[in-house]
Amino acid sequence: MPLLNLTAIAVILLIFVAIGFRARSGGGLDDYLTARQSQSGITLGLSFLASGMGAWILFAPPEVGAFVGPVAVAGYALGSALPFAVLGLIGPAIRRQLPAGRSLTEFAANRFGGAMRRWVSILSVLYMLCFLAAELTAIGAITTLLSGLDGRYVIAGVALATLVYTAIGGLRASLITDRLQAWLLLSLVGLVAFAALALAPTLPNEPVPADARPDTGLAASLGVALTLVIAVTAANLFHQGYWQRVWAAQSDGALRKAALVGGASTILVVAVLGGAGMLAVIRGLPLGSPPIPFFALLGEAPSWLALPALILAITLVASSVDTLQNALVSLGVTESRAMGLTGARWLSALLMVPVVGLALQEISVLRLFLVADLLCATAVIPLLSGLAERVPTRAAICGALAGLVGAVLPGAVIGGSITAGLMAASFPGAVPTLGPFLGALLASALVTGLVSAGWPVKRPVSAPG
Repeated sequence: MPLLNLTAIAVILLIFVAIGFRARSGGGLDDYLTARQSQSGITLGLSFLASGMGAWILFAPPEVGAFVGPVAVAGYALGSALPFAVLGLIGPAIRRQLPAGRSLTEFAANRFGGAMRRWVSILSVLYMLCFLAAELTAIGAITTLLSGLDGRYVIAGVALATLVYTAIGGLRASLITDRLQAWLLLSLVGLVAFAALALAPTLPNEPVPADARPDTGLAASLGVALTLVIAVTAANLFHQGYWQRVWAAQSDGALRKAALVGGASTILVVAVLGGAGMLAVIRGLPLGSPPIPFFALLGEAPSWLALPALILAITLVASSVDTLQNALVSLGVTESRAMGLTGARWLSALLMVPVVGLALQEISVLRLFLVADLLCATAVIPLLSGLAERVPTRAAICGALAGLVGAVLPGAVIGGSITAGLMAASFPGAVPTLGPFLGALLASALVTGLVSAGWPVKRPVSAPG
């Protein structure tokens, strides 16, 4: 069985490499980074799905479903899909403002100057590095859990395989592999979910522990749902991989169609996996410590189901990792302004060294993920306010600073000190809480609006980054 699992992993990764090679970019650096105006709505919609659905969906939605219930799962599904809706709404306007653009940082510079550009770039890189490390860490753990193989080799294998085809083919390689990965993802999620539903037994003689029952309190469920909507939406709007696809769309209509396809399919996948977590609790299955409801469900199903579940995990990780690799390179090249195609390829390789090193440590990055999400939430409203002509540079900068204060303020008020506020904003125990996110959004929006209302309307001059 270990040999079969290893062979399956190798074959699926080689298939991705072979498909990625077919898309080798021949149009220079701009085509390598943006595949400008070349992609249909369906292709981009499948790419949005594949890029956003990493191995995290096998852990987070089932756990939310098991411990909080259907309202929170609905919030998670909505939060995962909402960034695509936002891109469909504002992407055309940003494309018109920056027809030769490549990144959100260029929009920040065009509207608010170099300081805002650098801050947006820092937030973007921090979020994407967290995402990348989390995905590679997850595939190592999943491989060990489902197959008994040493997860470190799979971490290295996924990183190397995706690096090979993205370094050669750029964004086009990521897009063409996304199509296959999206269909594989949908098929395997359907297969695994159906088989687990039909074949996993109910254990009526094992009472469900009190701490493993979904929290049916509406207020608590709504609070978790709202937290997840804010965190996931704000962070994903700083995902450079999504912004590359804004300029890759053939037209504004294609971008809107892609947002619809990507958003609808994402809601479906997250809802199914959140339902798997609720099913594990209903059937009285032991969820493990730390709780992994989806794998608890698999553990009680026939053993043959482990192989498609492992292929699903490899597909999920490869689809998100190749997007993040290419996105980090795109952002680095855009910000450096002096790097050519060869330099971009070397950069993609160098960036993977510390990320793989972190993933091999097998540490949890969830807390760091939440902090990165919160930092994105402090700046997302001031940044997007740039779509309104009357918002001056100082308003956006003051709003972003106010967002940082607002993130700490709820914990400081409740705990009675700034130290308590900082601790709450760092999410001890890696538990997402609404206060810091809501404080960041409200403070940043309020200050941006107030400064805009009292400041002379004056369009800033773009700064050179």
